[in-house]
Amino acid sequence: MRRSGWVACVGPFLFPWGEAGSRRVHGLVASLAAAGYDVVVAGGGAEPRDVTPLPGVDGPGSVAYVGLAEKPPPGAGPLASSIQTLVRWGQRTVRWLDAQPTRPSHVLVHGGQAQYMYHLQRWCRRHDVPLIVDVVDWFNGRYVRGGYLGPLHASMKLALHHYYPRCDGLIVISSYLEEHYRRSGRPLLRVPPTLDVKGLTLDARQTAAGSSGLTLAYAGNPHGNKKDLLGTVIEAVSRVQRDGARVELRIYGPTPDEARGLFGGRALPDGVRCLGRLPQAEVADALQEADFTVLIRRPERATDAGFSTKFCESLASGTPVIANLTSDMGRYLRPHREGLICRDHSVAEVTGAIRTAARLSDAHRNLMRQAARSQALESFDYRAYAEPIGTFFRNWG
Repeated sequence: MRRSGWVACVGPFLFPWGEAGSRRVHGLVASLAAAGYDVVVAGGGAEPRDVTPLPGVDGPGSVAYVGLAEKPPPGAGPLASSIQTLVRWGQRTVRWLDAQPTRPSHVLVHGGQAQYMYHLQRWCRRHDVPLIVDVVDWFNGRYVRGGYLGPLHASMKLALHHYYPRCDGLIVISSYLEEHYRRSGRPLLRVPPTLDVKGLTLDARQTAAGSSGLTLAYAGNPHGNKKDLLGTVIEAVSRVQRDGARVELRIYGPTPDEARGLFGGRALPDGVRCLGRLPQAEVADALQEADFTVLIRRPERATDAGFSTKFCESLASGTPVIANLTSDMGRYLRPHREGLICRDHSVAEVTGAIRTAARLSDAHRNLMRQAARSQALESFDYRAYAEPIGTFFRNWG
């Protein structure tokens, strides 16, 4: 890999897979490679220790990655984890940047909050390297360790309001964040979640509503992000089943005990199956086996500022989505085209949408699968953003 004119993408995220930020960063750096940039991703995991090429990315540029162990190891206690994330975050990244034979032309940062940004901004200013931040969330104390009054939430808010607006440029995931940061006067680009839609192989499965009923899928961790209202979906499935409809809900991620906890501690309805966590590479196959995925979220600032990767993955897999509209989903989800829309996040609305899905003909479901896939190819494939991202980075030479 060439090391002149290269871009450093850094942050305490796992790469190439392992968490929600992994998918986001993977899409951004693949777009940069398609725009002709050579990118080295210095992630937060401990591996690999040496710079390793990332296969499967369309050039003419390239992507490689290395682990800097910025994230606390899995066995670290609360004290060690707190020291790492609240005091030392970013120090290893800065030392790695200092050790490179040539400086990067740009630094792209994802995550890390105030402490990480403090070290990184000082380094970039000292060496006159433009710093571009990728902003994907509006942090809510309800969803972070320590709550609203905890130090982690304070660090996140300081990054959002102080450090991010002072970067040289901002990439944001949603219209909400685009509008918020427009007042900063910095170069700004909105990029939704992206992935390799074109490279995703689809099976030739046809729906069979008349014989096999309706199959729904959910893949995620509602205990981790607390945004997804899986308990509402389970209740809606239960009500539709009581009407006599044949509905199966396949849950990937939560354990049966966790799902029961979201369902008020009650026994799960027949047909609700908890199938465990899936490796990232197997998620698309699981989604393709469903007629719809279901994504119900509480409408609030945190959900409007973010953008669900699950939604994009489902459409990329050719699987329509049943959802209430949060963030920018309304740009890509049209009723009875890419999925079914719930007017709100209530059990009654979700129940009605599932009843509608159960009555759809095979032909209608297949048309929706085709529309979902077409929308994803147009809107979420990383290649579609190579030109705008490349142009954005050329703001700094």
